[in-house]
Amino acid sequence: MGPKKAKGKAADNVDGVDTTKMNREQLEVYAHKILDEMEREREERNFFQLERDKLRTFWEITRHQLDEARATIRNKEREKEEMAENHEAELKLYKQKVKHLMYEHQTNLSETKAEHLVALKLAQDDHVAQENELIKDKTELKKIQKEQELAYMNEIRALKLHDSEEMANIIKKFESEAVDMEQKYEQKLTSQYESLILKHRMEITEVEERKNAQIASLIKNHETAFAEMKNYYNDITLNNLSLIKSMKEQMEVMRNSEERIKKQVRELTTENKKYSADLKTSQEMVAELNRQLANYEKDKQCLVNTKRRLSVVLKDLENLKWENEVLELRFEKCQSERDELHARFVSAIFELQQKTGLKNVLLEKKLEKLSDLLEQREAQISEVLAAAQLDPAAVVNVNKKLEDMLNRKNTAIQDLQYELAKVCKAHDDLLAAYESKLQEYGIPKSELGFQPMRMRIAGTKLGPAGLVTSQ
Repeated sequence: MGPKKAKGKAADNVDGVDTTKMNREQLEVYAHKILDEMEREREERNFFQLERDKLRTFWEITRHQLDEARATIRNKEREKEEMAENHEAELKLYKQKVKHLMYEHQTNLSETKAEHLVALKLAQDDHVAQENELIKDKTELKKIQKEQELAYMNEIRALKLHDSEEMANIIKKFESEAVDMEQKYEQKLTSQYESLILKHRMEITEVEERKNAQIASLIKNHETAFAEMKNYYNDITLNNLSLIKSMKEQMEVMRNSEERIKKQVRELTTENKKYSADLKTSQEMVAELNRQLANYEKDKQCLVNTKRRLSVVLKDLENLKWENEVLELRFEKCQSERDELHARFVSAIFELQQKTGLKNVLLEKKLEKLSDLLEQREAQISEVLAAAQLDPAAVVNVNKKLEDMLNRKNTAIQDLQYELAKVCKAHDDLLAAYESKLQEYGIPKSELGFQPMRMRIAGTKLGPAGLVTSQ
């Protein structure tokens, strides 16, 4: 009985939980919980098995890689030994190449120095020849200038004589023409004055004749009328009163005739006034002509003075024209000489610049190539020495030899630079001489058509008196 009870108690406890006190629902919940835990445990077991398989696979792969790395190390050690042997062989080869390069460099340096000396000699010869040519041209130009000045002076004297003769002839001609014109106009004035006076006198005579005729006719008419009136009054005294009426009529007729006569008198008076006005106008015209005659003398004197001033002005004008022509001839001559000198100067400058520029470019290129080659060889030597791992004493000895060789090369380079600086200085001196000539002849630098190039070499400077010195 006892063991059965114990077994029943053990069955009632699951994971330390008493299931006897649980009802059905709690047991179902607890059973589901246990099933979930069992499923989770199964999944974890599967995961750990997969991880174990992966670790085993990685271990196999790592072991294979380790074997391959060991094999590679063995191969690298074998290659290292072979490379050491090849390096020793290449070191011997580079030593031989260094010897050949040093010999070749020395040969090139000597050839370059010889070429530079020859080029410098040629440049000096060219400069001397050009200087001699310029001196000859200068003397020839001075001779030509003196000859032309003498010719111009002779031409000027001849032109002055010719102009003086022509001026005298022209003055005589103008004086004779002036005298003829003066006589001609005096004759015209005299004839015009006489004709006007004659015309005026004739008009006055005609007016007086018409006036006298009119006065005579009026007197005659008055006398006739007076006689008729006298006869009429005599007839009145003799005739009877019957004729009074007819006499009155006649008196009326007489009155009308008297009025007509008065009217005629008034008209004649008006005409007389008109003729008086014409006479006054004629008198004023005569006074005006007299005034013009007086002004004619003044105008004549002014004409003489004006002619005299005109002759002086014409003479000055001819002198100025002659001077202008002379100056134009001199200007054309100077301009032609300037153009010729300018063309020669431009050609000489171009030729000199081409020569010196080409030489300088060649020298600079050679120096650059030599410096680059020297740097490359120094780098190769340093690499060879570092790779050879020579004795320090031997390295010091080799470095000393290399420094001596480099010092010799630097000295040669400085000598070449000094020679190049002297050539450039000669070029600049020649440019300065040409510029002074341009200033002497009045030619501006802007008319050259190019900018002269002045050369300065690095490492040099100008000392006293314009001498080239090294810095």
